[in-house]
Amino acid sequence: MEDVSEFKGINGQLVSFKNEVEGADKITFIGSPGVCTPFAELLSYAVRNKENHFIPLLDIDDAHQFEFKPYGMVLKDEVSNPRDADVVVLLGGLTMPKYEVAFDDLNALIGDVLKEDGKIVGVCFMDMFAKAGWLDKVDFDSVIDASILGVVKK
Repeated sequence: MEDVSEFKGINGQLVSFKNEVEGADKITFIGSPGVCTPFAELLSYAVRNKENHFIPLLDIDDAHQFEFKPYGMVLKDEVSNPRDADVVVLLGGLTMPKYEVAFDDLNALIGDVLKEDGKIVGVCFMDMFAKAGWLDKVDFDSVIDASILGVVKK
């Protein structure tokens, strides 16, 4: 994969994400619970006019749909159907070694959830997918990667 555009800040990341999923009606996020959930909430807020679902790790039986509330996006209590997604968004937390994600299982889940002509979009920080060797194991259409450089002031 090669760099095709640059962005700055969270707003730039959200605009890039909106552009990548522009034609989609249904988006399914797959990520680690806790770590990826708030990022999926933020991304789904940027495309709140679409149907958004979240699958924790590879557990499709525990998928939940995002709902827009006055205070932001939340996951509904009831289990949802994330299948027939126009876009599957893989979140970088899946690459954390403690989750031991098996690529055969991940790619099977993507095949189960994604429409035949759908897109696979990765969203991560600090080049997580490349560092974990995922770019050769998942057929990403695009990866939105951001770097975080921060300071603490007192």
